[in-house]
Amino acid sequence: MASLDSFKAKKTLTVGDKTYTYYSLEAAAANGLGDVTSLPASLKVLLENLLRNEDGTTVTKADIQAFAAWLTDKGEAKHEIAYRPARVLMQDFTGVPAVVDLAAMRDAAKALGADPKAINPQVPVDLVIDHSVMVDYFGHADSFEKNVEREYERNKERYEFLKWGQTAFKNFRAVPPGTGICHQVNLEYLAQTVWSKDEDGETVAYPDTCVGTDSHTTMVNGLSVLGWGVGGIEAEAAMLGQPVSMLIPEVVGFKLTGKLAEGVTATDLVLVVVDMLRKKGVVGKFVEFYGSGLANLSLEDEATISNMAPEYGATCGFFPVDNETLEYLKTTGRTSDQVALVEAYSKAQGMWRPEMSDPVYTDTLELDISTVKPSIAGPKRPQDRIILDDASDAFAKAMDTEFKQLDEATKRVKVEGEEYTIGHGDVVIAAITSCTNTSNPSVLVAAGLVAKKAAERGLSVKPWVKTSLAPGSQVVTDYLAKAGLQDDLDKLGFNLVGYGCTTCIGNSGPLPEKISKAISEGDLVATSVLSGNRNFEGRVNPDVRANYLASPPLVVAYALAGSMNINLTKDPIGYDDENEPVYLSDIWPTNEEITSVVRSCVTPEMFDARYGDVFKGDEHWQAIEVKGGETYGWPESTYVANPPYFEGMGMEPEAINDINKANILGLFGESITTDHISPAGNIKADSPAGKYLQEKGVPVMEFNSYGARRGNHEVMMRGTFANIRIKNQMVPGTEGGITKHWPEGDVMPIYDAAMKYMADGKELVIFAGEQYGTGSSRDWAAKGTNLLGVRAVLAESFERIHRSNLIGMGVLPLQLPEGGSWTDLGMTGNEIVTIEGVSDFKPREAVTVNIEFPGGETKTITAELRIDTENELEYFKNGGILHYVLRNLARAAK
Repeated sequence: MASLDSFKAKKTLTVGDKTYTYYSLEAAAANGLGDVTSLPASLKVLLENLLRNEDGTTVTKADIQAFAAWLTDKGEAKHEIAYRPARVLMQDFTGVPAVVDLAAMRDAAKALGADPKAINPQVPVDLVIDHSVMVDYFGHADSFEKNVEREYERNKERYEFLKWGQTAFKNFRAVPPGTGICHQVNLEYLAQTVWSKDEDGETVAYPDTCVGTDSHTTMVNGLSVLGWGVGGIEAEAAMLGQPVSMLIPEVVGFKLTGKLAEGVTATDLVLVVVDMLRKKGVVGKFVEFYGSGLANLSLEDEATISNMAPEYGATCGFFPVDNETLEYLKTTGRTSDQVALVEAYSKAQGMWRPEMSDPVYTDTLELDISTVKPSIAGPKRPQDRIILDDASDAFAKAMDTEFKQLDEATKRVKVEGEEYTIGHGDVVIAAITSCTNTSNPSVLVAAGLVAKKAAERGLSVKPWVKTSLAPGSQVVTDYLAKAGLQDDLDKLGFNLVGYGCTTCIGNSGPLPEKISKAISEGDLVATSVLSGNRNFEGRVNPDVRANYLASPPLVVAYALAGSMNINLTKDPIGYDDENEPVYLSDIWPTNEEITSVVRSCVTPEMFDARYGDVFKGDEHWQAIEVKGGETYGWPESTYVANPPYFEGMGMEPEAINDINKANILGLFGESITTDHISPAGNIKADSPAGKYLQEKGVPVMEFNSYGARRGNHEVMMRGTFANIRIKNQMVPGTEGGITKHWPEGDVMPIYDAAMKYMADGKELVIFAGEQYGTGSSRDWAAKGTNLLGVRAVLAESFERIHRSNLIGMGVLPLQLPEGGSWTDLGMTGNEIVTIEGVSDFKPREAVTVNIEFPGGETKTITAELRIDTENELEYFKNGGILHYVLRNLARAAK
């Protein structure tokens, strides 16, 4: 798309023997935009995006001028823009339903009389299959091979579908299973920092940008690629050519100074950053890092910080381009031409960090990195940081305040057939997993060195601990093997189990039956320690109630100790062959040891070899046959099914009615996460989803996980709000996805109640507290809500991605006023709700909510409509973003 170029920004840049067209911020400033040199680097990326895509309709001259005004207004977020990312990244849990939707849209386009091929990605899309491997086998040399075999057995139908998508859709590539985690593949291979493409006879250079269907897409911010997580619904719209509608954000500058102390890891640093930024309050804002401390961090350290932007609540955590960026690109096998382009372009655009004076930020905060101490986070949230020295005391406190079992803290339970017992606080899962840390050689090498020193002292992992190593990249295996450290990890049971997210997303696999039985019979608060980024209730494993995030070397240490009741900084971690105590300090490597191994064992050749033919896949992937043509055949499957979103849809949207006399499906408290809402983890046999699968002839042992079945709406809608730890206050004192169906007041699964209401023609609403929808960008949290018949969610505040997803599925998000929460109003769930003005409103408008209580009393409150932009309003009026896009593409293709 040619730009109108109102500010005559289009220039050429020569790099070596190549000439690129680019849209110069300096030229735009000189031609009427005004001085924008003091903009944060992340906003310069957005500004360039608008200069390049100015079309007079979605991007106007006034939109571009708003960036200069942003400096005057000190970063107040008030101007809406249309942003077009260069590409889209997906993982398979969120990617499968996205491709299902695209396939369904092709069917719907055909029904509307349009060419189904009009439904096709307009920008490059990469899907990395990384969320489906489960830790069924562990602690043995053949664990990886067995888990891969099991993965393909479980997911054959899904993988056939994805391989069809790879052939049916243009601009769509699938990275096969067993390659790595999508964020690490993005960081090591897909990302370019500066993108280029041939267009109208020119090679246009511009910043690499992306949106992804995983909230931790932000990891690539460490490589100076502006990217963040969106719901699958938003991602589909972006890949179909729709801009991402957003306000020019506030940008919080985070100044880092100093250098990490001896024995402190990047994981410890990121837990402090999460803690500080959560307290600061950065939801919906950009965070940009600056300061002299950046010179003392590796790019992998920066990527670790960027990865956890969802945990500190920000849209992104951006690091500008510097020498470390260039070195990382070289180390990971990018071409010399690409590295030269990144340097030249960044300097030409004023995005080169060493030459940038401190930009203007909306607000700032500062951390001296040298003050960071070893930490963990838990037992339920990533922002709940605990200094390692206080960890055992903190668990004792949690036994009192969180789990209400302090009076039996010393109880032990005999494990059937074994000589040992287990008790409260014992670590039953120790997992080196997830993208957060496994992109960082320093912490993985540290874990290997801890294992090496422990093995040399004769230490072993406690027998009740399930150990696993699931790297984010095959390159990790190469450098651990080259350093000789994989053998030491193997000795302690940290054998390779797969290249995927595993434990961090709930794919921890079952505990050994005798351990699970002892935990259940003793009602024990068992614990997990993982090097991931999420530890929400019910996420890791149904048997494990307390979950702690820690660096990989601390994961190894806790596996050796076997309990959270041990103070790793003071107590012995174990005893050697001479029965002498061994302390953590005895086996902890020095920074110099770690650096020496990393420098000698991580090479560009490893990346070249692993990514040379990355889309080929192993023999399992190559053996999959592709079925179907331009539209999918929808074979009988409990994994993939044609969703009902577009049934009976016409070319023009129907009028929206007010919400009249709706029943309440749930009353929820604060911090209800997308893990609570969206189906995730294991499928229980006696749940609505489990019963459905059994009716379809699926044995319980073949249920797989909710995540693997995201392509089947029948399973997923039955699992919405079915998390084992969710607390619906309509049924106080209980956990799990149940509610009361009125007027009778019968207690039943949420799905069953919703279907009864639907059969009776009743509309539904949900009430909730603050931070509704925090966590991963799970589109099924919104899709399931829609399919259950919920028309509106009334909450005290919303997380950004989930709010957007609700709108994308035609569900109304309403923010309750101060004093207007359901608890303040004295609601119990047996009320009737009418919401007026839905048929005709504007973004952020006040909406009247009438609540009829049993006995006839009525209370009226005014809620704020959290449809924030005109684009979002259009999506909602069309019944959702996919309906809006489908209608537009179908009209154009007729």
